[in-house]
Parts: sequence; C-alpha cells; structure tokens
Amino acid sequence: MKHIRNFCIIAHIDHGKSTLADRLLQATNTISEREMMDQVLDDMDLEREKGITIKSKAIQLNYKHTDNQEYILNLIDTPGHVDFSYEVSRALAACEGALLLVDATQGIQAQTISNLYLAIENDLEIIPVINKIDMDGAMIDEVKDQIIELIGCKDEDILLASGRTGLGIEGVLGAIVDRIPAPTGDAEAPLQALIFDSVFNSFRGIIVYYRILNGTIKKGDKVKFVSTDQEYEADEIGILKLKMTEKKEVKAGDVGYIITGIKNAKEVKVGDTITLVNNPTPEQIKGFEEVKPMVFAGIYPVNTDEFEELRDCMDKLQLNDASLTYELETSQALGFGFRCGFLGMLHMEIIQERLEREFNQTVITTVPNVSFVAHKTNGETVQVNNPTEFPDPVKTESIEEPFIRAQIITKPDYIGNIMTLCLGKRGMLINQSYLTTTRVELIFELPLTEIVFDFYDKLKSQTRGYASFDYHPIGMRQADIAKMDILLNGDKVDALSALIHRSRAQDFGRKLCEKLKELLPRQQFQIAIQAAIGAKVIARENISAMRKDVTAKCYGGDISRKRKLLEKQKEGKKRMRQIGNVEVPQEAFLAVLKLDD
Repeated sequence: MKHIRNFCIIAHIDHGKSTLADRLLQATNTISEREMMDQVLDDMDLEREKGITIKSKAIQLNYKHTDNQEYILNLIDTPGHVDFSYEVSRALAACEGALLLVDATQGIQAQTISNLYLAIENDLEIIPVINKIDMDGAMIDEVKDQIIELIGCKDEDILLASGRTGLGIEGVLGAIVDRIPAPTGDAEAPLQALIFDSVFNSFRGIIVYYRILNGTIKKGDKVKFVSTDQEYEADEIGILKLKMTEKKEVKAGDVGYIITGIKNAKEVKVGDTITLVNNPTPEQIKGFEEVKPMVFAGIYPVNTDEFEELRDCMDKLQLNDASLTYELETSQALGFGFRCGFLGMLHMEIIQERLEREFNQTVITTVPNVSFVAHKTNGETVQVNNPTEFPDPVKTESIEEPFIRAQIITKPDYIGNIMTLCLGKRGMLINQSYLTTTRVELIFELPLTEIVFDFYDKLKSQTRGYASFDYHPIGMRQADIAKMDILLNGDKVDALSALIHRSRAQDFGRKLCEKLKELLPRQQFQIAIQAAIGAKVIARENISAMRKDVTAKCYGGDISRKRKLLEKQKEGKKRMRQIGNVEVPQEAFLAVLKLDD
C-alpha cells in the first residue's frame, strides 16, 4: 500500500487540467500513441464540443520512480466550472493530495481559491504547479508570488510545467510520489469503501466506482451497501485504466469499480459505504456534504406518453450526476413532469443536452425559480416551489423569500462594477476588506431569486473572470413577491408564469412579451400577448393576423368573384378568433431563460 498515491488535479476553468492529465498518461505509457487524442479523459461529446470538463474521471497510472520502485498513481481529473464544484468535492474525498494548477498567463483566479479551500478542508497535501510556462505572456515570477501569498509555501515547492509541450512532467510525477502521503488503512480490517461515482451501462447494469479506505474486496464476495441495506454479489471487480481492467481483488488505498448487476438506480447513493456481509464495518464513512441546489425548474416530456421513459432516464442520469435532484410535478399546459434542482444555469443546460443526446429525450424546461414561503391569513404556512402553488393574494398575509450571504473575492479595479451589479439585484453590502493589496473581499446579502438567472455570467463579464463567488443560505426574509401570468388571447400559459418581486414585474413582463412576439408563429387571427398580475395587465404586445391568399385561384373575371371569396374568409376569421388556439413552440419556453436585464 505504501506504493499507492491518490491525487486529483484542481484549477480554475481553462487552466489546462485535462491537457496536463494527457501528458501524465503519455509519460507513464498508460495510453498508446494510437489511442492518444486531446483531452483523452473527457469522453462525453458535450465536453469536447464545449472544451470543458463536466464529469470527474478516475484513471490508474503505473510509474517507475528514480528509486527503481514501481508506484501506482490514481489520478482524478476534475471540472473547473463553479456549477460542477460538487464533482470536485467528491473527487477530493477520495484523494490524499491535489495538484493545484495555475495558468502562468492568468495567475490565480476565482475557482482556484474556492477549490483550494475545498482541498484544505479535506486535509490534502497540495502541490502547486504553474502551467503554460511556454506561452508568450507567461508571468512566472508574479504568479509564484501570488501562490506563495495564497498558500504560504516556499519558492522551491512550486513546480513549473507545460501541459502542451510536456515540459516539467517528470518533475510533477516525482513530486506526486515524494510529497503526497500514501493512503493509510488496514487491508486486514473489515471492508470499508466509499462510493464516489457510478454510471449506468445498459448491458452490465450499474457500475459503481469506489475508494477502499480499509479492508479488501475479492471477486464473488457478498457485499452490502450500508445506507440502503441491500446485499449483492460482486460479479466483477477491478481497477480503472483507460478501459476497466478486471482484477481478482482490490485492496485498501486503491480506487476501483464493482459490477453487481444492480438495475435499479435508487439502490446506489453517492457517498454511501460498501462493506462485506459476513464481516461488516462498525461505522459508516462520513459522506460528502449534501448538495444544495440553487435553481429549480420543471422538466416535461414533449409528448405526455413519454413520461415513464423520462422518469427512467432521470434515474440513470442522477446516478452519473449526483448533484441533480428531482421530484414529481404536474402542469395544466404540459402534463406530468419533474421539478428539478440544479447547481446553476450551465448545469441545467448540460442536463437538458445530456437527456437529448444520451437518452433521446426531447424535453421542455420551464422558467427557473427558487422556493418561497407564504403565510396565509388563516395562520397556515405554505411552501411555494412553483408558480402554480402560489396562494390567492387576497388570502395571503405575507411572502418570504430565501436570502444568501455572498462572498466575492476580486481585484480592487472591479469593486465599482460589482457594487453596481449587486445593488441592482437588491443586495446589501455588509463588509469590504482587503486580503492582500491585489485582492479584495466583498460580503453581500442578496435574495436568492436575483442570482438564479444570470448573476454568475454578469459577475464574470463585469470582472473579466477575476471574481470568485461563494454563498450560503441565511434564512428567509419578507418580500413583496407577486405571481406574473402570461396570457395568450386571454388564456393563461402556466408554464410561463413566474414569481417575481413586484418592483421588477413590469420591466420583466414587457421584455417577455416582446420576446414572445418574436418567437410565436403568426396565425390567421390576431394574437394578444399579455403579462398580468392578478387581473391587472402590466404589458401587452399584439401579433397581427396573417392573411391567407384566398384569391390565388381566381384568374381574372369580375371583381365580385374576388370579393365573394374575401367576404367568406372574413366570416371564417370571426369564428377562428373565438376558438383560436395558439401553439407555443419550445423556443418560447427557453426564451425566458435568455432574457437580459
């Protein structure tokens, strides 16, 4: 066991984690030249297209150190985007050390700090690496100073490398062996393994990835998942190379997989403990923190018959993405669906894409929102998760919305921009302090509703990416929240309803009506698009009628023949307006998410 090292790579988005992982795989000959490609660990199409890592990936490397000893290195490549920080926290729980990667041209950025704090909380050994040192704009000395200031290490502890050219890779591998402690654990103790990921395979059932803290698991063992109390037989166990490699046994300190033929997704929970039936562990491993969704939205199948199929797909997707939470919901306009909780807007977009690509599910997503608490006049308290549950305003005493305490770390140059942004979002500045001469920390109290939509994107663009944002809930506060309905020719479309602060309603309603006017197809009758709070209409747009050319088949002849056809059309139009039903395309539901303030 003393020859095993478990480590992960953490960094801000685009600092070169996956490229460095490629070089490590090449340097240790884990992967042949024929199989080599860029970002070899990003095996999802979406990851390659967007150039981001979405899923943490584990892989085992064999490395011969200068002391002629063979070492086993278990590497986990983690995502950099803030929406996937839950993936990072799970990867850290399975490691003893972390490579903290900093881009030589960018310096320390937002997610670098957040991920570093996560690693320190988990007591990991941190190896700072400056990447991209071959670039023209590399500021090696400045970045070194920033790192020393941040973690208080010595100058010689910082490694220099280039993921693109492979410079300094040997030094990184050597440092991993020398500095990261070997896993501690007892191979003879009762089995205690932490599940950190799982994936659904249509031929083998659910494949569970785990890290063994104590004990040994052998093929054919009877195992038990502690929190669900289910027992299974280990049909196949092994380690994770580029492909899964079968082994007879996996010992303490190692990372591996197990296939038990489980078909039901509910039986596997990330953070659960695996143990043996005949020699169970007395205590469950303390799992990771519970996931806290920020954004709630409804996901509905386009055809209501496909609901059961969508439920299956959501189960399978949740296996692979533990930060997704969902529960059943119904809507008048869209039928049966799910109320889902996401970590952010990018997370929501990725889930929707994955449902379409991996499971061929075309879905409609409703307007995202957060949970409110309504106090009725009869003393009853109601939790409001979506606009349809909003109680009648006449019977409502008060509404409370969730507030958060936000911590933003940035450069002093951007303080003005951030102030404008947060105060515009109904925020209050609580504190401002300088951590160093080039880093300032701002603490705000903000309503969660305001940061749901595009707060991250705005914050990033206002600060050129030099801002880290972290938050935690601080309870509910009273607010003037109203339910805004969208009416098409007088009919409510409940999927477009939104819960919004009254001061914002008119502006938001007007923008939404304008957007829908662009997106709804023209009909042969006029369509009125209205935004209303209760009975009061606060915005309106009209889509004028499209005239069908009924006289096209008339070649010449008397004018009265044409007039007769037009009169007939006029009659039909009257009837049409009375029963006119408006088809709402899927883009209209998505348009709401793209509204700019």
